[in-house]
Amino acid sequence: MPATTASSPPPPAIVANQHIYDDYFREEFTQTLDINILQLLDRVWFRSELVGWEDYPQRNNPDRPLIFASNHSGMAFPWDAIVALSHLWRHLLRTEGSLHDLPRPLSAPLLSQTALMNPYLVKEFWKKCGSVDATTLNFETMMYYQDHNLMLYPEGVPGIGKGFNRKYELQRLATSMVRLSLQHGTDIVPFYTINAEYLNPYAYSWDGINNLTKKIGIPFLPLTLLLVLVIIQPWAFYLAFPAKLTFVLGQRIRPSDFTSKTVDELTREEYLDLSEQIRAKMQAEMDVAVKNYGQRPYQWGELWQRIKENWRFFPFFLPFAWPALFSEFERRYVEKGHRDFDLQLDRPGAWLRMLWRNPITLAYFIPVLGWIPLAIKGYRGNKLGQKP
Repeated sequence: MPATTASSPPPPAIVANQHIYDDYFREEFTQTLDINILQLLDRVWFRSELVGWEDYPQRNNPDRPLIFASNHSGMAFPWDAIVALSHLWRHLLRTEGSLHDLPRPLSAPLLSQTALMNPYLVKEFWKKCGSVDATTLNFETMMYYQDHNLMLYPEGVPGIGKGFNRKYELQRLATSMVRLSLQHGTDIVPFYTINAEYLNPYAYSWDGINNLTKKIGIPFLPLTLLLVLVIIQPWAFYLAFPAKLTFVLGQRIRPSDFTSKTVDELTREEYLDLSEQIRAKMQAEMDVAVKNYGQRPYQWGELWQRIKENWRFFPFFLPFAWPALFSEFERRYVEKGHRDFDLQLDRPGAWLRMLWRNPITLAYFIPVLGWIPLAIKGYRGNKLGQKP
């Protein structure tokens, strides 16, 4: 099959599925969230850096989105993806004045099937911020999307759950990424997420337990001492340690450089071989990135300096205050329908007022029993067992 062009109409199944472009995604939601919450958390707690993004990648095929691809390195709640996208959001607004080149992520469907897997039970959080369930049909549909680029983690769930001991060992990459890149004549742009494994350090995985947790909408269960804290303090389910996240841009990859065959001529084994060649290339680049940026994951001195500079926002840059912060944002934006608001995090007593207005957040601090109301809310209207 030759590379598709602008004149190539999408197949009927793709046309029927194009509603996914706009079903949930709300730029205003993401912008308001970034201004009120994510900028503070990134500025103080995660202190993320973009390395090599000065010349932002442009589409080689103007009619098809680039495919941004990154590694998983940690067994933590996916704060690394949240921080990467929010930082790129700000970077593009500042440097280009437009969000056209922002990547929209394809995310594991399990993240959207229950509110529990959305940060602090904010319903449809991932999809409102632009995520689309990573199914084959959705991936193929997004290849005809004009407004933004795409982002995915081609290791999939095995990459998330590979454990601290294999944190920078790229797992097998999805062949669908290679196939669709070839079919649509668009490049793969790798970038490397460094230090995310220290958001929940020394976490390991066991397939037997993971197979059980998937049945309740949790893709994997990190086996770590932090698990004890999760039981007695439910807010720790979403906890992230203050690792300094660094996102290193790699060299773009054009799969057509690795083969002279067309999409239809390639066999399954040849796709696997192409995927392995790309994996090896990304692995070599990532090893260099880890050597350069992964030796001091916390940088405690910088963290303390950022805390002092932002002390007026205490305690909101600390994880125990995040349940009330996200709940108040949802109350204002979703329940009250407010827009263009300021949570005024520097006002005295702001956190206590948020607790008062959102009593569900008290459950995050109740040992064991606090999980009951959180689970009821988290699984209400769940879509477990349903096809995304």
